Amino acid sequence: MHPPALNRLRLSIQGLLQGIGFRPFVYNLAHEIGLAGWVQNSPQGVSIEVEGTPEKIKEFLRRLSTESPPNTILHKQESVYLQPSGFENFQIRNSKNSGEQTTTISPDIATCPDCLKEIFDPSNRRYLYPFTNCSHCGPRFSIIESLPYDRQRTSMQNFAMCDTCLNEYNNPQDRRFHAQPNACPNCGPHLELWGTTCLSKNEEALDQTVKTLKEGSIVAIKGLGGFHLMVNACDDQAVLRLRRRKHREEKPFALMFPDLRSIKNTCDLSSLEEQALLSPEAPIVLLRRKLGTEAIEISSKVAPSSPYFGAMLPSNPLHHILMDRLGSPVVATSANISDETICTQEEEAFIRLHDIADFFLIHNRPIVRHVDDSIVREISGSVQILRRARGYAPLPITLEEKPMPCIAVGGHLKNTVAVTQGNNIFMSQHIGDLGNVQATIAFEGTIQSLKKLYNIQSSPVACDFHPDYSSTQWAEKNHKDTIPVQHHVAHVFSCMAEHDIEGPLLGIAWDGTGYGLDGTVWGGEFFHLKSESIHRVACWQPFPLPGTVINEPRRSALGLLYAVLGKAVFDRPKLLKNFSGTELPILKSMLENKINCTMTSSCGRLFDAVASIAGVRQINSYEGQTAIELENSVQEPFSEDHYPIDLIEDGLALSDFKRSEHVPDYYDLNLKYQLRTTAMILELLNDISDKTDIGIIAVKFHNTLVESIVSVAKRIGEERVLLSGGCFQNKFLSERAIHRLHQEGFKPYWHQRIPPNDGGIALGQIFAASWFAKRKEGSDVLSHTR
Repeated sequence: MHPPALNRLRLSIQGLLQGIGFRPFVYNLAHEIGLAGWVQNSPQGVSIEVEGTPEKIKEFLRRLSTESPPNTILHKQESVYLQPSGFENFQIRNSKNSGEQTTTISPDIATCPDCLKEIFDPSNRRYLYPFTNCSHCGPRFSIIESLPYDRQRTSMQNFAMCDTCLNEYNNPQDRRFHAQPNACPNCGPHLELWGTTCLSKNEEALDQTVKTLKEGSIVAIKGLGGFHLMVNACDDQAVLRLRRRKHREEKPFALMFPDLRSIKNTCDLSSLEEQALLSPEAPIVLLRRKLGTEAIEISSKVAPSSPYFGAMLPSNPLHHILMDRLGSPVVATSANISDETICTQEEEAFIRLHDIADFFLIHNRPIVRHVDDSIVREISGSVQILRRARGYAPLPITLEEKPMPCIAVGGHLKNTVAVTQGNNIFMSQHIGDLGNVQATIAFEGTIQSLKKLYNIQSSPVACDFHPDYSSTQWAEKNHKDTIPVQHHVAHVFSCMAEHDIEGPLLGIAWDGTGYGLDGTVWGGEFFHLKSESIHRVACWQPFPLPGTVINEPRRSALGLLYAVLGKAVFDRPKLLKNFSGTELPILKSMLENKINCTMTSSCGRLFDAVASIAGVRQINSYEGQTAIELENSVQEPFSEDHYPIDLIEDGLALSDFKRSEHVPDYYDLNLKYQLRTTAMILELLNDISDKTDIGIIAVKFHNTLVESIVSVAKRIGEERVLLSGGCFQNKFLSERAIHRLHQEGFKPYWHQRIPPNDGGIALGQIFAASWFAKRKEGSDVLSHTR
């Protein structure tokens, strides 16, 4: 009887495969089925060779796709059959270090249920050990220095495993088989609690930290990707003290709860929101506060004037242990002065947080790169990421067609950067606003880190058109080959890249501000994207902004009222009550003489203006506060009423602005339509005069914005309509727009995996730069054939 014929199959797999237990899974699967061969990490992903009967190889392939570890993401798989080699067994080979680096790096993963059981099992050797992890959970992106992902290329390289940990690491049947951060109390990192000196270590440090938090102290706690500032969330004075020291007047703080039950006692929770909280990403989830008697008495100072809490569960063993012992929620906010980047190193924290924190709970595992908490909310039955960091970064957006080699440096606010490698666009974690030294250092460090991880030597750099953005200035200073992309065009292309679609389509980009190609400030834009051009077909009627308005919605309101009423606005004292007698003559002169009065089509400034006129707020203490409070004023039952929609044609006659120099010809700036605000504002003033409830006014205004989208979409006639920009973080606006577009037969696209705000700009810059390159190639070919 002849032995069964043997086949030998080689697989090259790309995706999220390293740091999630994929090689141990392959090893055990091959042994279980009875296949010989090997598996190996490489900078490109994972390579596998299996040798056995055709039936066994077929079973291996089926189970490889259906039983892979829970965090596995397969992007690309290539296979080829070779002559049998006569392998005697199946092995995990040492990682290969050469070749193009295209593998996907795992984000940090929240503590898995198995590790959690061990942490709270008094008989387990990892009982209350804050650095417990396995191949299914723990630090990844925050500790990796280079690819492939092996211990010697992480910040765990200086922690030699003890014999017991080493046995786990080498045992194919153990879930810590090849878990690179593997450690225990005998060989791993340890805790220390500091005041001005070291006060305690390990379990005693945990106990003392819990005690100080209960007493109202502010503690800076080093986690996976940086420090949190924590304080008792039920203690008014403690929260107020944190606000004063952090210079954060009113912006809501995030809350960490001990468990899901305590969140349910405090917030209303959908099944999708619960799923997000319990996911391996473990983000902050924006949840509506519960007003019933069951609610935990959270301090009113945590999220003043907001019906929402930003809630999260513990995502690492240290947080689990602390929250279990505390038994009540804490404020858990990024450890920084407002607008600075998060602290990651002990020495840095001692200096920068000296005037904020009373105590410091630190550990000796180095953090290679800062990673903030991610923030999400539910929009139209999907999770939308508002800040993309821990749990999500640096997972790529994978495209069907390979983008051009490129580095993108993003915008100025909520900055992220991105690089291309193969068919992937790898986006960095959230960096922040580039208005201070720490953020600039983090920005430059993040670019260098991504270039090192993916072995990028030199590439064109995509940047914003705004000449004063720090990111644009960095690009122009450090690279000869820069590709400027208009801010709102980048927003639209960001949504296109996320869904991997191209034109023709209608893209809507609404936000607070962006450099316009006609010398004005844009932010309420409609783009008709076709194969050969990006046509700015419509916008909101521009109105003047007298002076610096970003923190003063009242100034936006005055500019809008002046555009609608002209000089007569200064004869209506009720509309001017938010200004002093000394301010008004100056503002009147500015508007009448067009001095320091930039014109804007910004929907974000329109939100500010309407909210100010309606009496919601006149001065912001943080970005977007007035618009957020106007959204929060929306009350049920929701009516369909809206203010008049005044969409007028002949945009060319409306445009008094000239095209800026150096604007490529594929930007078509000839407006077809403009959304006039006069009728809307006049009816709004009537509502205010009639003392109409602010909830009704808020609903009508939001509905007006939605109907303006539908009106323009009907005129343009493209089935696909994209919604992007910071205004679409507004849940009511987004969900109403999505519903109405569906209702009218359109196919809406909105952000889910990538933030709609400026955190998505870098992705859009790369996708737009690739679009520009393809168009240029097409033009070159066409001219060559003539």
